[in-house]
Amino acid sequence: MRASLIQIAVDPDESVEARRQRAVSLVMDRRGADLVVLPELWPVGAFAYTAFATEAEPFQGPTHEAMAKAAADAGVWLHAGSFVERAADGTLYNTTLVFGPTGELAAAYRKIHRFGFDQGEAVMMGAGEELVTVALPQTTLGLATCYDLRFPEMFRGLVDAGAGTLVVAAGWPERRRSHWTLLAQARAVENQSYVLAVGCAGTHAGVEQAGHSIVVDPWGEVLAEAGAGEEVLDVEFDPAKVAETREQFPALKDRRLGLAAPGL
Repeated sequence: MRASLIQIAVDPDESVEARRQRAVSLVMDRRGADLVVLPELWPVGAFAYTAFATEAEPFQGPTHEAMAKAAADAGVWLHAGSFVERAADGTLYNTTLVFGPTGELAAAYRKIHRFGFDQGEAVMMGAGEELVTVALPQTTLGLATCYDLRFPEMFRGLVDAGAGTLVVAAGWPERRRSHWTLLAQARAVENQSYVLAVGCAGTHAGVEQAGHSIVVDPWGEVLAEAGAGEEVLDVEFDPAKVAETREQFPALKDRRLGLAAPGL
């Protein structure tokens, strides 16, 4: 399976529409990939809290429209990162969209764990309530966003729901980059799954982004890792390795707390 992680840079001097068109162009350049993934809140910047309300879009707004068309034109499965959604009742959500290769919406995920403690996203946005998986021909994706990475119970739930590839879209800060790498590998090892974790580059509201998008296999081995700047990380991986790993080292069968994963 061929995946492309687009580590787009968010420039505060660039308009949202210009960045959206640049994202479309980057997706179009990945024709031939099976899966293309964008990072968290790339239209506005994950730490640009003051812009959330003004840049919020309805669910089927311009980002939805542009990403659906890009998926269809490129003929790829597209995890479109996330954007600030304004729901019908006015609540803001950090929402991920996944489109199939004909442009149809395959899944939507509202971020469950909101970052900021008593400020920023944590108080400005509503929390999602549902775990979301997406069945691709080669693998089932489990969707997560940035701060979710710190909550292992969420990923075990995604594995219980059938996920073999865990996709994390993030706007992770440079000052905690060591956590990013450590947690991505931990989620892969403990769930015997692939982890595709894509972050932003650039600086959002004065917060330098970590970049360093990473792909980890079910044994915790790093298959590919980006640098700090805008970059597209292309990687090939074998989804069959998930089942092989779980058979060779059946740790998930020895769980004593919580429900056993289906089929294990």
